[in-house]
Amino acid sequence: MSKAHQTKGGTLSGKVSGVDVVVKDAGLPSELSQVPSFEEEGSVLPPPPVLTPQEEARLWRKVDRHIMPILTMMYLFSFVDRGNIGNAKLQGLVTQLDLTGSRYNAALSFFFLSYNVGSIPANLVLKKFRPSRVLPTITILWGIVMCLMGLVKNYSQLVAVRVCLGAAETGLASGAFYYLSMWYPRHMIQMRFGIFWSGATLAGAFTGLVAFGISFMSGTAGLLGWSWIFIIEGMATVVVGVVACFVFVDFPDTARFLTPEERAFVVNRMKFDNSTVGEDEHFALRHIWEALLDWQVWALGLLNMAVIMPVDGISYFLPWVFAVLSPRRCADMNGQSSIINGFGFNTTTSQLLTVPPYIVAIVMVMVWSIWSDRIKRRSPFLFSGLLLCLVGFAINITNAPIGVKYFGTYLIVIGGYAAHPAIIAWLTNNLAGHYKRAVGIAFQGIFGNTGGLIASNMFRSQDAPRYITGHGAEMGFVGMGLVLVPIVVFAYTRANMKKEAKMREAEDRGEKYAPEELKRLGDRAPDFRYTL
Repeated sequence: MSKAHQTKGGTLSGKVSGVDVVVKDAGLPSELSQVPSFEEEGSVLPPPPVLTPQEEARLWRKVDRHIMPILTMMYLFSFVDRGNIGNAKLQGLVTQLDLTGSRYNAALSFFFLSYNVGSIPANLVLKKFRPSRVLPTITILWGIVMCLMGLVKNYSQLVAVRVCLGAAETGLASGAFYYLSMWYPRHMIQMRFGIFWSGATLAGAFTGLVAFGISFMSGTAGLLGWSWIFIIEGMATVVVGVVACFVFVDFPDTARFLTPEERAFVVNRMKFDNSTVGEDEHFALRHIWEALLDWQVWALGLLNMAVIMPVDGISYFLPWVFAVLSPRRCADMNGQSSIINGFGFNTTTSQLLTVPPYIVAIVMVMVWSIWSDRIKRRSPFLFSGLLLCLVGFAINITNAPIGVKYFGTYLIVIGGYAAHPAIIAWLTNNLAGHYKRAVGIAFQGIFGNTGGLIASNMFRSQDAPRYITGHGAEMGFVGMGLVLVPIVVFAYTRANMKKEAKMREAEDRGEKYAPEELKRLGDRAPDFRYTL
């Protein structure tokens, strides 16, 4: 708990989590003179300056330069390392490790099981142990695990390493989304989520290009191409993690790249971004239950599942969509055709054909994210992305010509990847209180990873070449999302109307809510408005 008292000259001083903090008030109301309860070195913040729009824009660009590049790079390699098994499958992984039957799908599934276990605890401890320590450390750990995956010799070892990979990566995505929500205001955040998520989108193209180059190393040191894919990309991840240890910054009140005045501006802007009295910043067990019992966390969690299933399904199986093997070669592989026979291209061409859809998707991710922030709406972009996915899967489930199906994969990749920042920003915008938001974001991520787990088991080798079961199931979950979006919009609209009516009634009676009560209520407070 924090204790503070007002001193002469309007200076607020006290202890925040046992650390001395002083804020020079200069006559400002006391609620505008407090800093978040970050457990950092003692700091002195001057009054927040008044900035022109141009000055504020320059400040946020400065923040972007110090935060977004390294965070995006870390997430890029996260997606590379979880999805490169799809490229490794084309380089002999299935044959050498005897991944017959459903073994390949099972290996994918174990990653998500271990990944889900640590998501909520990882977000809760992020503030306690500092992002600059936690996120780079887990990056280095999973890079080491990825290198070890290149040395496995059988199916059991592959499963064990995939479990370790999921455990090592847990907390990065949800932790990064929560971390960004501590830096950027509600209606500036989707563009940053878009930049961050572009790392995952770029990974879709990056893995195909890198796998193509690494394939020429097959046979080096007695290892096939799939081993080198894991080893080289794992080593690159370790390098990124080491660099992050030196350049990653924590929260606004201790950011050394900002001047004291800039820090004061960001701290105060974030403190009163979604409430007239600031957010609840102290941990209590009730924050966990409030998040887990909140209808919007479950509804937007299901929507995240509807978006992530196309994203993960396509990243794991797209390289194989383009591949073709002759009937004799299919027989040699004991029926492990996966999504072979579909488009009719060899391994090299298949790797390269995965690149263009992701490049287009990166452009759409940024265009939609900037547009969404400007109009302060999330639902239209989420609905549009899901609709593109539905059309894309509907095309691919048919006997359409190869060119038409390739166009369908564009729609799936663009729709899934461009919609994801919107669904994350939507929940982030509508949860108030540091720890409730941390739990809610992590729980939403669990829904998404569960969707990835389901998607990893939907494209079975016996369903080739049309994969009616996989495409049909994807269409079902996407359809669920299309139904949920208008329901959630209606619920939020009705809730906002009730809040407005409640505020008017209180004003008519001459009543005023106490600041502590509004903080405790968080997003349920009558002065809080849900983003649509």
